[in-house]
Amino acid sequence: MRSTTSLYLGLVFLTGLNLFNYLDRFVLASLVPPIKSELQLSDGQIGWLTSTFMFGYFATAPLFGYLGDRWRRKPLIGFGVAVWSLGTILSGFSHQYSTLLACRLLVGLGEASYSVLAPAWLADLFPAEKRNNALTIFYAAIPLGSALGYLLGGFAVEHGGWRIGFLWAGAPGLLLVLALQFLREPFRESAGLPGAAVSTSVAKPGLTAFMRLFRIGDFTLVLLGNTAYAFALGAFGAWGPTFLNRVNGLDLSTADHFFGGVLAVAGLFGTLIGGFAATAWRRKARAGYALLLTASVAAALPFVIAALIEGGTTASTASLAAAMFLLFLPMGPITTLLLESVPTALRASAMAASIFVIHMFGDFWSPAIVGLVSDWSHNATMPQAGLQRAMFILPAVLGLSIVFWGLLAWRQQRRPVGTRAGESEALVS
Repeated sequence: MRSTTSLYLGLVFLTGLNLFNYLDRFVLASLVPPIKSELQLSDGQIGWLTSTFMFGYFATAPLFGYLGDRWRRKPLIGFGVAVWSLGTILSGFSHQYSTLLACRLLVGLGEASYSVLAPAWLADLFPAEKRNNALTIFYAAIPLGSALGYLLGGFAVEHGGWRIGFLWAGAPGLLLVLALQFLREPFRESAGLPGAAVSTSVAKPGLTAFMRLFRIGDFTLVLLGNTAYAFALGAFGAWGPTFLNRVNGLDLSTADHFFGGVLAVAGLFGTLIGGFAATAWRRKARAGYALLLTASVAAALPFVIAALIEGGTTASTASLAAAMFLLFLPMGPITTLLLESVPTALRASAMAASIFVIHMFGDFWSPAIVGLVSDWSHNATMPQAGLQRAMFILPAVLGLSIVFWGLLAWRQQRRPVGTRAGESEALVS
């Protein structure tokens, strides 16, 4: 029987690591203008810096998922933290575009290990009735870490330049690898699943079971909606400060601080409120998680459009804040739905499959697509118009999330009372 102390110590430490995971990822976005100027890059090349990170991230995720369902997760997570921290530090020493691309690839590889294995660790640590709230707290680190990345980058530009920003972002991770060794890894349990046997051995499902994940209806619909969601959020995360600088007329430091501040406040409260509300909704409706996902993105869509149309006005920035709050409401329940829709022994594999798909078909392409469309539609008399037009791709794609998650809610609500939301554990065999 786990002690309450060990449960929450694990949650606090893994959430703290997740904060640095996203800080290292998003510090680049706040440094775009000085990097572009010094290395003489186009918007398209800047977009590929994020896309290259995503390639390292999603291309190695299946490997870590495969290993994570077979090996101890703690050394794999430690490896990932060390590699992403080193890649971030080396980014600050890059003097050529090709070197910077290689460093961002390294950051993606390291973060893939953590993003695959940490949620599966938490799913084994907490029983079903507490799992969504635990994952909600874990994912609350996303807006905080992302905001700190923007704020740290903006501060670095004013106090030493963009290179020092990468050094400050990457160094703490090397110390956290040492602290990780004191954390106790949970057993691979079927926590909270009615009639499931508890096992202290590491499950070793085959590759056939991994491929059959995509035949699970709930898993597939969550994944399709999350892919469209990631496409939109990934591009806006990469281009947000630059959009505020170029279209809204804010200087870079102000844009970084505004975007980071709004992301921290709206993202944190949105993630926590959305996760806890989804838990309460689930007690009253079988499709509570899916209904929360659908409703939040549908409510956000008008604010996203208003933020893009009303460039340079108070209405634009207010709409941006509202949109960010609403778009962070689904952050915790997305992963809970993914993990609860698959056999327990395939949780790490399910996270790996999810990361591969949402980035391969989502935010791997979206920052570069926005950058390329911005370049193609550039107008010399109105230089901000190209980026503004390119960003309108994003609300159109968000509409697909509403469709897929709406279908998921309909499917779950029609399921007979007493039937598990997930599919049969027999898929492991």
